Amino acid sequence: MTRLSPGATIGVLGGGQLARMMAQAGARLGLKTHVFSPVADDPAFDVCAARTQADFLDEAALAAFAEAVDVVTYEFENVPARTAEVLEAHRPVRPNPRVLALTQDRLVEKQFIRGLGLSTAEFADVRDPQTLADAVAALGRPSILKTRRFGYDGKGQARIADGGDLAQTFAALDGAPCILEGFVPFTKEISIVAARGIDGEFRAYDVCENVHEHHILATTTAPAAISAATAAAAVEATRRIAEAAEYVGVIAVEMFVVRKDETEELVINEIAPRVHNSGHWTLDGAETSQFEQHMRAVAGWPLGSTQRHGVSVTMRNLIGHDADRWPQLLSEDGTCLHLYGKKETRDGRKMGHVTRIQR
Repeated sequence: MTRLSPGATIGVLGGGQLARMMAQAGARLGLKTHVFSPVADDPAFDVCAARTQADFLDEAALAAFAEAVDVVTYEFENVPARTAEVLEAHRPVRPNPRVLALTQDRLVEKQFIRGLGLSTAEFADVRDPQTLADAVAALGRPSILKTRRFGYDGKGQARIADGGDLAQTFAALDGAPCILEGFVPFTKEISIVAARGIDGEFRAYDVCENVHEHHILATTTAPAAISAATAAAAVEATRRIAEAAEYVGVIAVEMFVVRKDETEELVINEIAPRVHNSGHWTLDGAETSQFEQHMRAVAGWPLGSTQRHGVSVTMRNLIGHDADRWPQLLSEDGTCLHLYGKKETRDGRKMGHVTRIQR
């Protein structure tokens, strides 16, 4: 199977806001979405055509889910490897499960990127306090200790600064296998959201510039204030990654911009094998949103235009009780409000976002 027809069903693993916006984008194209999630009140359940609430390792539920859909995708990368294996025996999984294995382990991911001749921070494998001490001696301080698996939005990581107790720092991450990354003196954080189709077609959105607060993305602005040469290099690096991984769907690659002798150099931070928070601006600010683009790609359809609307576009996340300002935001001309329908407001939780387009 290479191309679905309108009316086909795309299965999505995970039911958060990304799955919700994928389902909404698919519905506009006549594609149905069946969401599989263990969480009863996930926001995607409000807008999908069908739902399965079950554990990701419930193989009977997975088999039934596979029989009910035409292709499977996912909204986050921490899907158990066994889940992808079970589903792939029944239906195409896009992006392919090998991409999950690659991006679930920071050490494997860094080795993959380096193998393509692309730059990353210096890094070392850390298995215990002694290998951490050896890695710090080699990479210096400050540096960042991260768990190899299951980290996001600043979770699962610790800064190694002067005077810090290395054994305590390692223990604070529950003794999990880790990677130590050398400090990168970056001037900007950027990301590239792009898509690759089943026929190898590749389209990238404008490189965007990201600002984080408390380890969570606060704002994204497109296009990034970088040189044309740097933007072209960032897009080309993303293309190389997608092609090497035989990727199908939307991919995001986060990078640091480092200035050296009046030039800009790129250091790749991580790969996100899915639609991405820094691509939310495309919902209102591009001819084809990242969510529609992903549904097109996994359905085997032609990719859409990534042309930006306006001079620039800025997206701001609504974190926790920021979303309580919705009446004020709705009253502001030029502001596009997106709320994710989450039942509980918590500090640090992404509740929605707003987009503003400069004409």
